Amino acid sequence: MSGDVSVYVFDLYGTLVDFSSLANAFAAVALDANAFVRDWRQKQLSYAFAATMMDRYVDFDTLTAAAFKYAARLHGIPHDERTTREAMEAWSHLPAFDDAVPALRAARERGFQTAVLSNGTPPALASTIESCGFAPLLDAVISVDAARAFKPHPSVYRLVLDRFEVAADRIAFVSSNGWDATGAGEFGFRVTWCNRGGVPAETFGAPPARTIPSLAALFDA
Repeated sequence: MSGDVSVYVFDLYGTLVDFSSLANAFAAVALDANAFVRDWRQKQLSYAFAATMMDRYVDFDTLTAAAFKYAARLHGIPHDERTTREAMEAWSHLPAFDDAVPALRAARERGFQTAVLSNGTPPALASTIESCGFAPLLDAVISVDAARAFKPHPSVYRLVLDRFEVAADRIAFVSSNGWDATGAGEFGFRVTWCNRGGVPAETFGAPPARTIPSLAALFDA
């Protein structure tokens, strides 16, 4: 994967940081906190896809809050503006996976530039990246806000080319989200799918160049 690659670009949510950890915060109020978080995440992505298809851009924080309210209603969890703000604060301070910092450090030690490309808003990304200690290991943090569309729209991946001024095939893109890996592959990036959940590969779109079980295997031969 490293031949002719000059930049390693990482997805954030689910790849570098663990949104499933939010289940701990709702264990006392949800009958199935893991299912609640999965539904919250799924609705968040559904709203992002819909917003892009409708050409009606609304920032990711707004969509995340709307998705939280939907999932709370679905699971019978009492909520108001205060609890919604608390949920959003938790979303902005997700913990890093144990393999995230070592992977970023390994990329830098091998001479690659590094970046995050995320649906998140700049303030949410700044909070998460600072709290996880990623900032010294990144050359760029790129939000979809600049494209006013969400992944996997091609205009989002093009932001990476604009920032680093290199061809798509010199970008190594790493994501745990199958749809994101497919979108990046269709755009022309050299994709590594970090299949943390051991789920089946996508059956539509460009397959990843590599599949790994965790970021610890990113630079394995």
